[in-house]
Parts: sequence; structure tokens; C-alpha cells
Amino acid sequence: MRNRTGCFSCGWVYASRQTGLEWLPNATLVLDADNTVQPDAILRRLPEHGGATRLTPEGYLAGPPELVVEVAASSASIDLRDKLRAYCRNGVQEYVVWRVSEQQLDWFYLDGDDYRRLAPDGHGVFHSRVFPGLRLAPEVLISGDAGRLRALLEG
Repeated sequence: MRNRTGCFSCGWVYASRQTGLEWLPNATLVLDADNTVQPDAILRRLPEHGGATRLTPEGYLAGPPELVVEVAASSASIDLRDKLRAYCRNGVQEYVVWRVSEQQLDWFYLDGDDYRRLAPDGHGVFHSRVFPGLRLAPEVLISGDAGRLRALLEG
């Protein structure tokens, strides 16, 4: 799927240019005793660089990563309700839901014990509050233009 590829290449490109970050598509994440999820992607700070996630003996991630991405085709209501609450409750700092059918991007950031919606800038670009230089423009995501995605990250 072109939109999924664009979203994933954006995270991978960003992580590959930073020290101490890891971009993981489809990793199993143990949030707490009641919530084991498999988000479409995770961007995390490695533990040796201050990150809160760790690997379990079974090879799963445990603890809150800094950013979680869900690509929602038919699961938008679950992603924006149940998963949003679970990620928030467990301290995931940023949560992005790409609603493919509506071609909409929802970006949330943790403010205290609740999520707030991140607003795009005047050019329609979202800027991560956790990862300096991580930017995403829904228009570019929709286009699937990998060159424009890279240019956006290179600022």
C-alpha cells in the first residue's frame, strides 16, 4: 500500500539519521498486564540513550516507547478509542493514527496524564514534540512521493 510505505519510509529515514533511535514496524509491545499490542510502527529511544522500553526474554518490547504509529483502514474506531486510552495510560509520549480511508492524520502528544491533539503548522506539517526534526505532512503522505518525504525530513 503506497500510503503505508510512505509513512514507514518517513520513520525509517528519520531514525536512521539519529543516534540511539530504533524504528520498528509491527513489533509486539507489552504495555501492561491487560494490553499487548502490535502497532504498525514504533519509534523508540534505545534504553542506553534514555528510552523506557526494554526487550523481554521472549523478544517482545515492554514499556512505553516514545512514539507509536497506527495505520487504520477499518480499525480507526478502535485505534482512536481503546488503543488511544491504553497508550495514554501507559505513558506513550506521542501517538499517530493515519486514517487511510479519510486520508486524515491524527497526532496526539501526552500532556500530563491525557493526550492533546497536535496541530499542524501553517503549511499543514506536523512537528513531533519528542523528536526534533521529525515532520510529516499528510499531503506528502497521500502523494506517496518518497523524495518529498525525505526533503521534508531534511528541512
